[in-house]
Amino acid sequence: MDLLGERISVVGCSGSGKSTLARALSERLDAPLAELDAIHWGPGWRARPDDETRRQIDRVTRGDRWVVDGNYDRCRDLVWPRATDVVWLDYSLPRCLSRSLRRTFWRCLSGAELWNGNRETFRTNFASRDSILLWVIHSHGRVRRTTAADLDRPEHARLRVHRLRRPRDAAALH
Repeated sequence: MDLLGERISVVGCSGSGKSTLARALSERLDAPLAELDAIHWGPGWRARPDDETRRQIDRVTRGDRWVVDGNYDRCRDLVWPRATDVVWLDYSLPRCLSRSLRRTFWRCLSGAELWNGNRETFRTNFASRDSILLWVIHSHGRVRRTTAADLDRPEHARLRVHRLRRPRDAAALH
């Protein structure tokens, strides 16, 4: 695997392991980590306004070194022009769904805080339309299509793209 650059965007479908890989790369490269979910979601699962989210992402990605974890289409125009590399965790729907199920079950059971005091609950994830599991099912194909299309755009040709199809490929990066 080619060496990674100084400014890395980690993208992929929900449940692909973006946050886990981004944390490992941030530590390995001694680079600041920006989790787009932590920037986007305020207390009480309230989405921050787009202009506030974009300001924070703009500030983070002006640095010489960083790792950004997240798949927010509306922020790619800030992240990718400044990135040296895109690591795309392009895993199958069954893999993403099974990983999300395990992760969500553990988060609900443990009560682990995610960002800004937010926690996942069994009711939200297993008995509501806001379920992350339903989100994985409904968004997986769209995320794969839009990521592939965006990477094919001429302005992104300079990016080094690392398209990983299996978790063991990601493990080789850190």
